[in-house]
Amino acid sequence: MDDIYGSDEDYYNGEYEDDYDRDPEPESDDNLSCGKAPSCRVIRKESLLAAQKEDLQRVVDLLSLKEHHARTLLIHYQWDVDKVFAIFVERGKERLFVEAGITLEEKNDNPSSDPSTEYTCEICFEDFPDEQTTLMECNHRFCNDCWTEYFVVKINDGKSRRVTCMAQKCKAICDEGKIRDLVTAKDPNLAEKFDRFILESYIEDNKRVKWCPSVPHCGNAIRVEDDEYCEVECACGQQFCFNCLCELHSPCSCVMWDLWLKKCDDEAPTVNWLSEKTKHCPKCHKIVEKDGGCNLVQCICGQPFCWLCGEATGFEHTWNSIAGHTCGRYKENHLKSEEDSVEDYWRLTHYYSRYKAHIGSLKIEASESKQKILDKVHSLESKEFQLKDFSWAMSGFYRLALSRRVLACSYPFAYYYFGALFANEITKEEREIKQNLFEDQQQQLETNIERLSMFLEEPFGSYAEDKLVETRMKIITLSTVTDDLCKNLYECIDNDLLVPLQQATHTIVRYRSNGVEKASEL
Repeated sequence: MDDIYGSDEDYYNGEYEDDYDRDPEPESDDNLSCGKAPSCRVIRKESLLAAQKEDLQRVVDLLSLKEHHARTLLIHYQWDVDKVFAIFVERGKERLFVEAGITLEEKNDNPSSDPSTEYTCEICFEDFPDEQTTLMECNHRFCNDCWTEYFVVKINDGKSRRVTCMAQKCKAICDEGKIRDLVTAKDPNLAEKFDRFILESYIEDNKRVKWCPSVPHCGNAIRVEDDEYCEVECACGQQFCFNCLCELHSPCSCVMWDLWLKKCDDEAPTVNWLSEKTKHCPKCHKIVEKDGGCNLVQCICGQPFCWLCGEATGFEHTWNSIAGHTCGRYKENHLKSEEDSVEDYWRLTHYYSRYKAHIGSLKIEASESKQKILDKVHSLESKEFQLKDFSWAMSGFYRLALSRRVLACSYPFAYYYFGALFANEITKEEREIKQNLFEDQQQQLETNIERLSMFLEEPFGSYAEDKLVETRMKIITLSTVTDDLCKNLYECIDNDLLVPLQQATHTIVRYRSNGVEKASEL
């Protein structure tokens, strides 16, 4: 699924909008349903130091600090430069430094001019000349051997990003330059390890920078400039949710997606088997196993019902339909008398089967349909038609892929939102109204996605030009409608469903008409 979203630059170069015979509009918060998505950058191994230096320099310039003090500040505040500036303004410079463990007192690093002066190390209690001791900025002095052994232990334990002074109750952070000098004298390789830990802290401790979750790992990191609730694409092609590092899952929140993955891992095999092989009788609620091809089945209690939806029916039917019965939306009415576990089984089966169906269609379209469309476009380019631009075909394909993924992930959202997760915040009447609103949006989107898929599967590569022009307009129009419906679904979820809730943990990614944002090079 990673290579089918936004991988064709022709889709987003402005030609797509021209196909609708309308003037291109500037991209603004009004044009993208949920506002402009945050920009992001790729940090490669060779550009990691430059990225760190960029933030360090901002702090150095503002606070007139040495670089190692600026790094100590940023590591403490998780490389959030804006937070450092905010605390500096609100609490003052002294409070800012104290909380980060920085001491900036004026002192004489070598108070004695007599080189024969000796100091007693309070760790090993032996006397050493001045040159065999090291004084930190907090005015605590110990022998070089004790300092070195202390630093070696910290580095080997992976705790070298913020090494505090050895003195009892002293929370001052040791000068990284002095740490490096002492450790280098004992083990240069360990000093390199220390430098690597300091450098990688820019990623490990930074909420706006995260490693790409690609397997095998590409070695890149991604930095977002604004909101960490976004979906990004690394230079290696891996697309993921920046907040939780999972695959793309909007409009489902990260919390819901985590619950869904666990639910699927625990219950998917059972759900798959039960949904394929068994149904509950709508009358006696006993499990009925299907042993034939007809979708009108009968329980041992005598009740006939539709195998597809589980609704009670009569006996009269044809090869195509059951008399007086049609399968419609998901309903909860027939479950009122059942136990909660049975109701949850029905709900999970409903949403899981539809989620899997659309994910399955998405995979097929990515592996087969894309190449078929490219072949049809290649065939059209060899013909002498007045119509020369066939980018609408691949534009339609990318719109289909993006929209189907959105539709598939809307089912896990619905499973949790209209289930027990928010039962204490939404009344039964409110839930019913909101569910009808949501399902209206969802069904409209689903209908137009299937129509778009149908037209893209047509053999338009062999059409006459007049029929080709007609198909082209249908695909372009359906692509526009599908995009608008995706925007509407996101607006419905974000504004009508999530905003009124007390829980602030369910934040969804902003919708982008032009797909997942590709991270630019730093």
